Amino acid sequence: MNKFFQNYKGIILLLIGIILGSIAGLIFGKQVEVLKPIGDIFLNFLFTAVIPLVFFAISSAIANLSTTNQLNKMMGVMSLVFLSTVIIAALITIFAVYIFPIHENIQVIKLTEVIAKKPIGDQITSMLTTGEFYELLSRKSMLAMIIFSVLIGFATLHSGEKGASFSRFLNSGNEVFKNVFILIMKLAPIGLGAYFAYQVGVFGPQLFGTYARSLGLYYGVAAFYFVFIFSLYAFIAGGMKGLKIFWPNNIVPSATSIGTCSSIATIPANLEACKKIGVPDYITNVTIPLGATLHKDGSSISSIIKMAVVFAMFGKSFDSADVIVLAVGMTILVSIVEGGIPNGGYVGELLFISAYGFPPEALPPAMIIGTLVDPMATLLNATGDNVSAMLVSRFTEGKNWLKGLATTG
Repeated sequence: MNKFFQNYKGIILLLIGIILGSIAGLIFGKQVEVLKPIGDIFLNFLFTAVIPLVFFAISSAIANLSTTNQLNKMMGVMSLVFLSTVIIAALITIFAVYIFPIHENIQVIKLTEVIAKKPIGDQITSMLTTGEFYELLSRKSMLAMIIFSVLIGFATLHSGEKGASFSRFLNSGNEVFKNVFILIMKLAPIGLGAYFAYQVGVFGPQLFGTYARSLGLYYGVAAFYFVFIFSLYAFIAGGMKGLKIFWPNNIVPSATSIGTCSSIATIPANLEACKKIGVPDYITNVTIPLGATLHKDGSSISSIIKMAVVFAMFGKSFDSADVIVLAVGMTILVSIVEGGIPNGGYVGELLFISAYGFPPEALPPAMIIGTLVDPMATLLNATGDNVSAMLVSRFTEGKNWLKGLATTG
């Protein structure tokens, strides 16, 4: 029981804060507006820390890449598999949102800051670049800062020994701001509890219906993806033999991911599962560790759900082509960025809120949904690496990669 509490401590405390805040909002109504500054302080801490956190996380990760050409084909196939499955998960969720709309009867929150309307060309330019260096430090320039971080990472990588000191600086900065984020998140039960009290007190208990519908849709889509799409991937990878060997060996990783609520903690179970499935060692030893940080099918699904809810809450349409293209792009970015960061899902929420120009009030609903779907998201994130390793084997080793290798167990 103690181990279970340790694994889910953050979620449990956050839920306690949300529940207590909800009760306060129901009892005291609009009087709880006095608690809103507590929530605002927490959000300001988050928005302040996220810029250096993401900069150091991305630039240090790229700076630490190996420049060897070994396993190039496998790495290329793996990248395509990871990218394709994340996009497929996002597109399935977008389709589900249209079939089962979650925006109906959602109380629209009045915007506290204006979202500027610009021509699409200007939007792309301002989203990807800034005219001044200091503008990169604003959360409103998040994508531009990410691109700059990538450039810094590659420049450091290609600087070799002369850039070694700067590489160490990036690694140190990454560790420091990881811990800064961990410290800030200790305030989450209080900060989000206060904000939820404010939302329930001001906008009423109909908020619960909003969250219930979004959670129902998430768990429905995630269950469909886990059972049917994973089965499809296994079939593509190895035909009926691949399908039959995947599921028995995916039981232990599934139980581990739910029990630990961590993709990283599931790595040993995934390595053992891939060995039993028959995935070649050189594929397993690269795909599984990298997948734990870079490959997030469950987060892709939750990212779209959170975007749809936030758009509905602020009375904005989630059905235009440019919004959907950006949503898929943001989902890919979120999947990559959040893996190496503690509570990375919250960073993902900060990313898409900043990219779309929403005010800070958009963050608590997204964070609450992210918290409530975390166990199922972790299940898809972690076990999706096993079926991805099978796909990588299929397209690297050929269609007969399973012959004479696989054993059930």
